[in-house]
Amino acid sequence: MAETSENKRAWAVAAGVVILLAVLAGQMLLSIRQESITWDEDNHIFAGYMSWKHGEFGLNPEHPPLVKLVSTLPILRMPLAVPELQNRFFKLDAFLGGKDFLFKNDADAMVLRTRAAAAVFAVLLALLAFLATREMFGTGPGFLALGVLAFEPNLLAHGARVTTDVALSCFLFAGVYAFYRYVKRPSALRLVTAGVAAGFALSAKHTGILIFPMLLLLALAEVAGKNEVAGPGVPEAAGRKKRALRLGGALVAIGVMAVAVLWAFYGFRYKARPGGLEINPPLAEFVQQLRPHEAQLLSAFAHWRVLPESYIYGLADVRVMGDFYPTYFFGKVYPHGVWFYFPAAFVIKSTVAFLILLLLAVWAIAKGWLRGRREILFLTIPPILYLWVAMSARINIGLRHILPLYVFLTALIAGGAWALIRRKRVWAYVIGALLVFHAVSSALVFPSYMAYANELWGGPASTYKYLSDSNVDWAQQLKGVKKYLDARGVKNCWFAYFAEGVVDTKYYGIPCKPLISPDTMWVNEEMDIPAEIDGPVLISAGTLSGYEFGSDQLNPYRAFQSMRPAAVIQYAVFVYEGRFAVHRASALSYAQKSRNLRVAGRLEEALAAAQAAAATEPDCIPAQTALGDALRALGRPEEARVAYETALGAANRLEPGVRENWVPGLERKLAGK
Repeated sequence: MAETSENKRAWAVAAGVVILLAVLAGQMLLSIRQESITWDEDNHIFAGYMSWKHGEFGLNPEHPPLVKLVSTLPILRMPLAVPELQNRFFKLDAFLGGKDFLFKNDADAMVLRTRAAAAVFAVLLALLAFLATREMFGTGPGFLALGVLAFEPNLLAHGARVTTDVALSCFLFAGVYAFYRYVKRPSALRLVTAGVAAGFALSAKHTGILIFPMLLLLALAEVAGKNEVAGPGVPEAAGRKKRALRLGGALVAIGVMAVAVLWAFYGFRYKARPGGLEINPPLAEFVQQLRPHEAQLLSAFAHWRVLPESYIYGLADVRVMGDFYPTYFFGKVYPHGVWFYFPAAFVIKSTVAFLILLLLAVWAIAKGWLRGRREILFLTIPPILYLWVAMSARINIGLRHILPLYVFLTALIAGGAWALIRRKRVWAYVIGALLVFHAVSSALVFPSYMAYANELWGGPASTYKYLSDSNVDWAQQLKGVKKYLDARGVKNCWFAYFAEGVVDTKYYGIPCKPLISPDTMWVNEEMDIPAEIDGPVLISAGTLSGYEFGSDQLNPYRAFQSMRPAAVIQYAVFVYEGRFAVHRASALSYAQKSRNLRVAGRLEEALAAAQAAAATEPDCIPAQTALGDALRALGRPEEARVAYETALGAANRLEPGVRENWVPGLERKLAGK
């Protein structure tokens, strides 16, 4: 009878887990069907497909191959037209090749299949959270953790996208959980599991390398603690030394296995590209952008072939990107990252219920009601370390970069909540109400989870005021925009879209003429923009913020920020009606055209375009620079100097930290270099 009862209980637990995992998966898949491809996904999909078909790891080296390989499995048998690589700068080859790859085939089918495959990582993450929390605190807390994650808006926003953050969260947690099980009861199988999990973390994203300092700190905590009995008559110091040697050996073994797993994902081949091809630019040249000691270290890795070339190249790219990426925060553009970005983003984009539950867990620990020194350390040391590293980083483009925090904190929340419930029954009602509030707050933003902000900050309708990029607008709204325009019969419009240039808006049936952005200039997408345009004018939140321009002063759409939009689509695309002056956007389009004409040797036409740019917006730095370049190419150095000096004067009026991006180059031009 007891055995039958135990079996029924096991089946009930399994059924509960399956139901909650299905709820999580269902929300993700239903939401992503209503959203277009995001900024990075075509790049990832193309790179993954080329890795499978051609052993090509030179596309998208800034991300290791795990997610790309898993996500593209469902499209390998599709009859697809594949663009030829053109040996452009590696990011251009990946993004523009990815654009052609997706939108010259059945992009909707490809995106749906690859996203469904990527959702596996979110489901696995939630399952691991249940298993770990159950082992640490019991079945009840396990279900609490699973319930929280099933309605976590940030997991729902990113869980079914062909990007790396959820997979990283999954395998960082898996590595820590596996190490927890090893230190509790060491065995060869548990050691191998930890090593493989750590390898998967490395293979998911470059920040997976943080698994090593996490495990080191946890091992030190184990050595310092008294979780093991040394044995009768064995001095405590001797027992601690023995434990230190065992854990030190385990860490070495985990490191070796993890690196072996990483090599396996690159096919145990050092070279990033097949057939003797080189990434453009070659690794030896690319690392020279780094600080000398960083360049020397990565060059040594390459010389001794410690890691695959593509992985080393990605490490360099992460550092290079961090040196120039601007940040948008609370309505202001910063030239680089700010340390308080991630804590603030966490408070804005976590549900109020989650934040309260986290505070209750901290209270339970402080009061000694939540016991288990080892469990508390394993759930607090990794997220604290990860947040500290993130706060010191210089790339602030989305809460997704600290997504790993949520799974650790969710397990801690579940343990703390259960400790309170066991102490006083009334806490069951409080915790239950908070869980309902958490689920409802998340559900109300469906399907636009990306834009989630909690009620204290005005909800998703206000997210764009504080944050940008993948916090609200990662260019996922084209299906919603299409519905809006069709419902109103709009055929003539203008659209400043965050992903214009790397996403084909025409594929989604958007009839609008494009407006310029940093990304369209980067991919060299030419356009003709008059100085004044008639609405509707649509501007997505990422472009409206202007952060990619690096400065509030350089944002050509800054005037729209103070205007009241006629409508807002999916919290992130603003619609303006009327007639609008867009002089700076027009000047930028002329300046870009001038550069292209000059490169093509059509110097008189280049001069005419540059003159039009400067006349449209005399204070525009790129316009005056283009004018100076055209005049110098025509052998008119004195006139060129006047244009360069005008550009330099405008650059010197920019904010500190921004002017340094412009002034040295203009000074070189004035010096005739």
